[in-house]
Amino acid sequence: MLRKLLAVSSIFVFVTSIATAADNTLSRPSITAAEIVSKNVAARGGLQAWRSVQSLSWTGKLGAGGNQRVTVPEVPAGKRAALLPSDRRPKDEVQLPFTMEMQRPHKLRFEIQFKGQAAVQVFDGAHGWKLRPYLNRMEVEPYTADELRIAMTQAELDGPLVDYSAKGTRIELEGTEKVEDRDAYKLRLTMKDGHVTHVWVDAGSFLEAKSEGQPRRLDGLEHPVEIYYRDYRNVDGLRIPFVLETRVLPVASVTSKTPAFHDVPAQPEKITIENVVVNPKLDASLFIKPEVQMASNRH
Repeated sequence: MLRKLLAVSSIFVFVTSIATAADNTLSRPSITAAEIVSKNVAARGGLQAWRSVQSLSWTGKLGAGGNQRVTVPEVPAGKRAALLPSDRRPKDEVQLPFTMEMQRPHKLRFEIQFKGQAAVQVFDGAHGWKLRPYLNRMEVEPYTADELRIAMTQAELDGPLVDYSAKGTRIELEGTEKVEDRDAYKLRLTMKDGHVTHVWVDAGSFLEAKSEGQPRRLDGLEHPVEIYYRDYRNVDGLRIPFVLETRVLPVASVTSKTPAFHDVPAQPEKITIENVVVNPKLDASLFIKPEVQMASNRH
């Protein structure tokens, strides 16, 4: 569910992350993918509770800014990136207020305040628009074809695991891995359009621990992205993470001698949720093509 928040905020690319090396070894658990998903949905509040949710609203802060760079040392082949502590933030980081609203079946609005101006993204289920004054673009632009494809698959307020079969998703269990020193089940999700992604479910709590994000192009290279979910809290019977962190991983390059990782240009991007409202009454005008005046003066 909240993995969409990171997908949306990634278009406002302010902050990315760094990485070093650690070992993640897959093993074969004795539980099925369907059983893991069932336990996950139950841990998050239950299937009927999520089916009753027609709209959600989040407010919070997005950590942004910083140009601190850290060179990632070479690591042996077969090792996977693990990241340095997330509290190593750039000195000039700022906290940007945001609001995100979602409504079934596939409507989404994301708005972030930056230097007194509102940057906005809107998806009405079929079309999308964006306004980015921080890039000195004062006109409303349509989504690109890639942005539309991403929005069509990610604008699900209950996430990819709830009612996955009805959504046309196929789920397979690839094994277990360590996610921040805890065992987690690695699930492979094949969406209705053929897109493949992964979600890691904590083996103890059965809550999502990590998911794959949309790759980011930095320094001319496509970097894989991981999203971590923390600080789950109860909101009207639903379990919702209140801290999300996006980490951009280094890109492996193979030379004639030793495989190495390119450095990653910045620090992790952290989102802190301050308030969640379940089933708020949302005005239909929120999900239409925005106007420049409205987007700039809403707050």
